[in-house]
Amino acid sequence: MKMSHFRRALAVLTLGVIAAVPTFSNLTFNTSSSFASDVKLKVLGSYAGGSFNQGGAEIVTHDPASQRLFVVNGATSRIDVLSIVNPSAPTFIFSIDLSPYGRQANSVAVKNGIVAVAVEAVIKTDNGKVALFTTNGAPISSVTVGALPDMLTFTPDGNHILVANEGEPNNDYTIDPKGTVSIINVAGSLRGRGVMDVDFTEFNNAVLEDGIRIFGPNARVDQDLEPEYITISADSTTAWVTLQENNAIGVLDIPSGRFTRLIGLGFADHSRQGQGLDTSDRDSAINIANWPVLGMYQPDGIASFSVAGETFLITANEGDAREYTGTPGFVEEARVSSLNLDPSVFVNGAFLKQNANLGRLNVSKAMGNTDGDGDYDALYSFGARSFSILTSSGVRIYDSGDDIEQLTAATYPLNFNASNSNNTFDDRSDNKGPEPEGVTTGEAYGRIFAFIVLERIGGVLVYDVSDPFAPQFVQYINNRNFLAAANTAAAGDLGPEGVHFIKEGDSPTGKPLLVVANEVSATTTVYELGPASGR
Repeated sequence: MKMSHFRRALAVLTLGVIAAVPTFSNLTFNTSSSFASDVKLKVLGSYAGGSFNQGGAEIVTHDPASQRLFVVNGATSRIDVLSIVNPSAPTFIFSIDLSPYGRQANSVAVKNGIVAVAVEAVIKTDNGKVALFTTNGAPISSVTVGALPDMLTFTPDGNHILVANEGEPNNDYTIDPKGTVSIINVAGSLRGRGVMDVDFTEFNNAVLEDGIRIFGPNARVDQDLEPEYITISADSTTAWVTLQENNAIGVLDIPSGRFTRLIGLGFADHSRQGQGLDTSDRDSAINIANWPVLGMYQPDGIASFSVAGETFLITANEGDAREYTGTPGFVEEARVSSLNLDPSVFVNGAFLKQNANLGRLNVSKAMGNTDGDGDYDALYSFGARSFSILTSSGVRIYDSGDDIEQLTAATYPLNFNASNSNNTFDDRSDNKGPEPEGVTTGEAYGRIFAFIVLERIGGVLVYDVSDPFAPQFVQYINNRNFLAAANTAAAGDLGPEGVHFIKEGDSPTGKPLLVVANEVSATTTVYELGPASGR
């Protein structure tokens, strides 16, 4: 399924000079000579919102009728509206003030002339709102949804808006709202909308699938599940909802307003070939190796696409830990070096706990003490540092394994696993690595492409997923300048969060575009997807 690629490209890097490039036995990328391999992203233009590390550009969506981008600006609690009539020079037009609706916006979507914005309440455990506007920014109305609306999207038929209400607890972990998905009816007259909040109450006494984590202090299932991101089937009847902290996906039947299944996502076995990871930020080396660690997939972004009438899911397996530092609070994360390891399982425990090995790796304290005797019989890290493709029923048919770390190591050996706010080599190796954050798909040139953004080191991975059982690597592009200080405009794009594909028919240029919102640099960047040869 994988063949050698990339080593011959190591001598030509966009930024920096190669010095002492390590050799990677697993650097295995597809070298197919198909036309898909000749399709590349290139940067057309970018808009800088002017803030650093304040959430200045988080989520982005596009309205084809007006050729406007709508960008969540967390730094100002506004939606910035940009014109991309000329996508080489995105231009600020106006912003939409969201302060009348709550504390801050978390997501935006647009369809049929309606801009929908998810806004969390001033007290995040209170119910939030979805505010509706015209594409000119005129208010239409607002509706109440569940606690902490984190993401929203329209159904493909435009009749409904679905909102993932994460329902996070307060900092003391004394209030824990239910996680829900709100279904807002926007068919017909806007005055006649209805809102249905769908929860997980019926799973409170159910036997859950293996791999699903219910672990908050004294939490019921319907409180502990935290909807993060939504993708919807082409016929607008089924939604798949990532439950990131819980390592699961919920399957929602939209017409009945009911969750029909919770899919357990299992664990990546990092002791297996092709599933390695770099676990230390203190070893001064790139060391992608196999370790006795299980990675919780914990996807953030999810997208869906169809091949031959079958629906497939693609997930960005970022990982996330719970950290609430109030009283009593709940902090899940711990370094391996701080844990008591069962000597009958980890016979070389002292070696593993060294900082250059597993000692620095962040793992979950809530899992691994399987026999209840106070020491750890297994180690569970956050995220799998990969992307996966699953069938609509949740069967994983592909996982990229350690390809992302192998590729970023080969491309940026001097800044491997740098974070999004510094250029420090190896900075994130102990904590989720490159963090695949968001994912979207799009059809172009007779192929289906997946675009995965990496929150920490940055950039976009492009894969041809026309055969979902055997994706082909196409490109890794990173519009970041590691030679500049991270807190300066010269650094380029930092912390990609939201990603949106614009198909040919909706594009101002007639060519497919990709737009990425970069949270740390507050930049919104437009890429064009086209033949690299220019034909």
